[in-house]
Amino acid sequence: MTTAHPSPATALAAGGSAAHPVDRLRPRRSCLAVPGSSPRFLEKAQGLPADQVFLDLEDACAPLAKPEARHTLVKFLNEGDWTGKTRVVRVNDWTTEWTYRDVVTVVEGAGPNLDCIMLPKVQNAQQIVALDLLLTQIEKTMGFEVGRIGIEAQIENAQGLNNVNEIAQASPRIETIIFGPADFMASINMKSLVVGEQPPGYPADAYHYILMKILMAARANDLQAIDGPYLQIRNVDGFREVAGRAAALGFDGKWVLHPGQIDAANEVFSPSQEDYDHAELILDAYEYYTSEAGGKKGSAMLGDEMIDEASRKMALVVAGKGRAAGMQRTSTFEIPEA
Repeated sequence: MTTAHPSPATALAAGGSAAHPVDRLRPRRSCLAVPGSSPRFLEKAQGLPADQVFLDLEDACAPLAKPEARHTLVKFLNEGDWTGKTRVVRVNDWTTEWTYRDVVTVVEGAGPNLDCIMLPKVQNAQQIVALDLLLTQIEKTMGFEVGRIGIEAQIENAQGLNNVNEIAQASPRIETIIFGPADFMASINMKSLVVGEQPPGYPADAYHYILMKILMAARANDLQAIDGPYLQIRNVDGFREVAGRAAALGFDGKWVLHPGQIDAANEVFSPSQEDYDHAELILDAYEYYTSEAGGKKGSAMLGDEMIDEASRKMALVVAGKGRAAGMQRTSTFEIPEA
């Protein structure tokens, strides 16, 4: 894995955010949105099978509820059981008056029990640098491990998409690039009121360019790419279809807004058992055939299929997703008889 470009924040602070590498390979098939002002939902979310939960101080919190919600999140992060889940808090964006207090209150109060801060409506790299600097200062002040808390950057308008490559390189803390479709659709005047669905009158996929640009920026910097929400929460078939398009491109996961979407997301963004088994067989077979015992071959046959270094790279992706999902092999590679 290559290293993201050092940010100005790192240059300004010796032992800054690069001091601890973030975990860019956390499972994020399903990323559950939880209103930060609702103790009932915060309690329920702990028992749901989502890979990630993000406790929301932005759109899911009314302005008057935000100050109290910060302290509610600190309590639930410190006292709740979030075993097996990536714990994220979405703060408000930098154009508001709430952002710095969101970060300071939550990180000072629950930093050791927090994995990432999600920053919405990111428009340029400087906004990521500012968050990196603030996190570093808090960690040093509080005696926390410097650089452990990651950043998730949400792209929600045309300017953010135009700058997505620079955003992806802005800090070693960045773990994911996220597509925020609702605000994005509004920002480009898309003719639709149904978030996640195709706009009427356009015969192709209106989101393909957006998703691919986010995906390329993410992959060029060894980051994960996450698709945004599908708001018709009772339409699981519709969710599965939209999620399937993102998964086919190579996205790592998708937001879920309702418990009924979690199983579908986990399934769609995991390889099938057949594909997972086949990927593991390719890896075992390639390792054997390139070894001394296997004849030091650059390519070989696995059944009726020729495998080589390119096959190994493709298999690594599928096997990695399966392992992250906790899948178990149902087949083993057998060394051929001489």
